[in-house]
Amino acid sequence: MKADGKVFKYGDNVDTDVIIPARYLNSSDPAELATHCMEDIDKEFVKKVNKGDIIVANKNFGCGSSREHAPIAIKAAGVSCVIAETFARIFYRNAINIGLPIIECPEAAKDIDAGDRVEIDFDSGMIYDRTKGTEYKGQAFPEFMQKIIKAEGLINYINNKNA
Repeated sequence: MKADGKVFKYGDNVDTDVIIPARYLNSSDPAELATHCMEDIDKEFVKKVNKGDIIVANKNFGCGSSREHAPIAIKAAGVSCVIAETFARIFYRNAINIGLPIIECPEAAKDIDAGDRVEIDFDSGMIYDRTKGTEYKGQAFPEFMQKIIKAEGLINYINNKNA
């Protein structure tokens, strides 16, 4: 599995209330959530993001409320992967459960800039900044996690596995 896209860069402690503000949680429709993704931290995000683009952030991405709406909004907005120095534990689990690839890599999180073109190889964990010509070794996904992501989430994985 691979991802390739333009980077949107954010700092430390991007919480779930910023990823998808609580005022929009009356909907569980992914397409509706996507229209408000990141709007409290980046008003232009939903206008500029394209399918396949990548979010890069620093420490503790996804902290705050344990709502799975946050990774759903990111994925539905077209983001193919989130790279961060660290993730909040519940966000990490929710992201995998809904099939959003995420990678912890402190070096990449610090060095990659907004607008860079980045490619990720999930099999090896390699992150390539094609704009700068640099590469980073992130944590490769174990095979079972790759299967969950390929199935578009844990529920689909379980349903297909039992079929």
